[in-house]
Amino acid sequence: MSTGTVARRTPTWIVVAIAAAAGLFYAYIVWSSVDLLIRQATGALGLSGLGWFVHLLPVVFPMVAFGVAFALGSRRPPGPFALILLTGLALSAAFWLNIVSYAVTSYGLYGG
Repeated sequence: MSTGTVARRTPTWIVVAIAAAAGLFYAYIVWSSVDLLIRQATGALGLSGLGWFVHLLPVVFPMVAFGVAFALGSRRPPGPFALILLTGLALSAAFWLNIVSYAVTSYGLYGG
């Protein structure tokens, strides 16, 4: 007689609900990044090539972080899945703040 353990899988609706709730916060970071990019590009000085690169990074980074966090956590229980998404969100927020502080202090990004 064999006693095998069956792994329980998290229901799909729970995975979708957690991912959607976290996705709203990721989307807010992307939207804020796009807003900063538009404001700086249409400003009096405009953006240089480096400025475009630096201001596009925080638009792309949260989307990549969400994809990686979702891929790493979607098959885990709900608690660890939410924590993995929260970790990706924290990394995205820290990256966003670094870009904002760099944009404020670096004049080489402007005047393109």
